[in-house]
Amino acid sequence: MSKHGKVLVAMSGGIDSTVTAVMLHNQGYEVIGITMKTWDYATSGGSKKETGCCSLDSINDARSIAVDLGFHHFIIDIRDEFGDWVIDNFVDEYLAGRTPNPCIMCNTHIKWAALLRRANALDCEFIATGHYASVRHDKELDRYVVSRGLDRHKDQSYVLWGLEQKNLARTIFPVGKYHKSEIRKMAEDWGYHELAKKPESYEICFIPDNDYRGFLSRRVDGLAEKVDGGHFLNTKGEVIGQHKGYPFYTIGQRKGLGIALGTPMYVTEIDPNQNTVVLGEIQELNRNGMTVGNLNMVKYPDLNDGFEVISQIRSHHPGEMSFAQQKGDLVEVEFYKAVDAITPGQSAVFYEGNDVVGGGHIQKSYDLPNS
Repeated sequence: MSKHGKVLVAMSGGIDSTVTAVMLHNQGYEVIGITMKTWDYATSGGSKKETGCCSLDSINDARSIAVDLGFHHFIIDIRDEFGDWVIDNFVDEYLAGRTPNPCIMCNTHIKWAALLRRANALDCEFIATGHYASVRHDKELDRYVVSRGLDRHKDQSYVLWGLEQKNLARTIFPVGKYHKSEIRKMAEDWGYHELAKKPESYEICFIPDNDYRGFLSRRVDGLAEKVDGGHFLNTKGEVIGQHKGYPFYTIGQRKGLGIALGTPMYVTEIDPNQNTVVLGEIQELNRNGMTVGNLNMVKYPDLNDGFEVISQIRSHHPGEMSFAQQKGDLVEVEFYKAVDAITPGQSAVFYEGNDVVGGGHIQKSYDLPNS
C-alpha cells in the first residue's frame, strides 16, 4: 500500500511533468503515468518536424521513465475531444476578430476532465501536472485556491483560472514550490541528463511551425480569398491601406502589417463585420477599462461588492492594480493607470497578492470618462 495514495500524473515527456512523476514516486505515492495524444501533426499541414507533447519521441520519453521506476503508464487518445472544443474554438475566435488562448481552453474544458475520468477509473485520489503553480485549501473560506508558482518567470497560474473547485480539490502541482533551475538539477541528480537539457516548447501544440495564419487558411476553405483586401483605417476612420484579412491580425501587433506609414503603427481595433483593421500609434493602444465575461471565481464566489485586485491581461503581463466589480455574469474593471493592448478573447486573471481570485475572457476595452 502506498504511503500517500494513488496519483495520476499527466506526463508529456518534458522535464517538468517527468520531475513531477519522479518526485511523487519518491515521496511514496503510487504513481500512474498518463500521456494524452491531443493532436495529429500529419493533419496540420505545417512545415515543421513533429515535436512537443504529442510527438512519438515525447510519448516514448514518458513511457521510459515509467518503465525505469516501475509504475504503470497509459496513452490515451483525446484528439476528437480536443479538436471539437479547442481547435474549433480557436478558429471561431479568430473569425470573430478576437485572439484566443487555446492552452487555457484545453485546461478548462478538456485536460482536467480527461484526467479526472481516467483517475476515477483507476481509483486515483489525485491528479498531478508539471505546472508552475500551487493549490491549497483555505479552511476559513472553505475553498481551494490557486496561487502563483515560486518561480515568477515560469509561473503558470494565469492559464489555470478556469479550473473548478471540484478539479482543484484533487490536484497537486509539485514543481510549483521550486525554481526551474532546481528542477533541472533534480533531473541531473537522478541521472536524466538528456532530459535536463531538453529545450522548452513555446508553440501552440497543434501549430508546431508557429504559423497560426497558415493554420487558419488550411482549416477554413477559401478563408484568405474571402477576407483579403479589407481596409486598414487610422483612428480617425480614414482608409490608409489594404490588409490581408482581419483574422490574421491581433491587438497590439506592430510587425508584419505589410504597410509603411513613416511611424511605428499598431493594431488598435479589429472589426470582423466590416473586415477592417484600425492602426494607431503606441499611445492609442492605451485603455483604462475593460469588461470580462465567461467567469470562474476561484477564491471568492463573486466580486459583487467590488474588490481591489491585480489584473493580468496576458500570459507575460506583469499585472496592474485595478478595481473590479461583478455585475451579473460580467466583471467591470477600472485600471488605476492605463494599460496597453487589452485584447478581446484573451484571459483576464485577477490576483490578490499571489492568489488567483478568479478570471474570465476579455469582452471589450474602453476609456473610462473623467479618469
